[in-house]
Amino acid sequence: MRFLVTRPEPDAVRTAMALRARGHSVVIAPLLRIEPLPGEAIGAGPWAAVLVTSANIAHAVAGHAKRADLIRLLVFAVGERTAEAMRTLGCANVISAGGDADDLARTVAAHFNAPARLLYLAGEQRSGDLGGELRAKGFAVETVAIYRAITADTLPPEAAAALAGGIDGVLHYSRRSAEAYVEAARAGGLLESALRPAHFCLSVQVAVPLRSAGARMVRVARQPAEAALLDLIGADQG
Repeated sequence: MRFLVTRPEPDAVRTAMALRARGHSVVIAPLLRIEPLPGEAIGAGPWAAVLVTSANIAHAVAGHAKRADLIRLLVFAVGERTAEAMRTLGCANVISAGGDADDLARTVAAHFNAPARLLYLAGEQRSGDLGGELRAKGFAVETVAIYRAITADTLPPEAAAALAGGIDGVLHYSRRSAEAYVEAARAGGLLESALRPAHFCLSVQVAVPLRSAGARMVRVARQPAEAALLDLIGADQG
């Protein structure tokens, strides 16, 4: 099968390698560019733990002035991919919630009693309100945007050419990237072609913009993890 991967670098390359190892053809055309915000102020703490909901956090922390302090803290990650990114960064104590932001909130609440102080490192734009959910449980949460995602206005030439030549499926890892895909295709007059392939989504929330735009073949992974998404592709082939 021939797939289009629109997630940001460097994760797009890793996903392409996994797909090619399974015998698929892959076109990489990122629609989001991750830009760290290293100047964003982070309070002095002390923090009981750091919360992260994206592997992009690791890329941003790598160049942050407080990197050495942050990697010494206990880290709660939304899923295993994010947890592994933080471990690679140098964090020695990382716990994966193995799911979505709701799972992360429950995992944190199971480990700490309110009003523990928590540092939530996040993107500039967020689809949920993890900080608000935990504050409602009595926790003291400081939310700091440590990166921003820059969205492409139109489909990259590689993506447009791939859609014109025929694509079997598109992989979507975040609601933001799925929204960017739909809007970029609409702006370029390619929405019909962009919605025609099968769309493999990491979660129900990721699938929302595609279904709203009229995509008919939308598949959702049983868990919000890349392994489950790749298994979904294999099941779809069968």
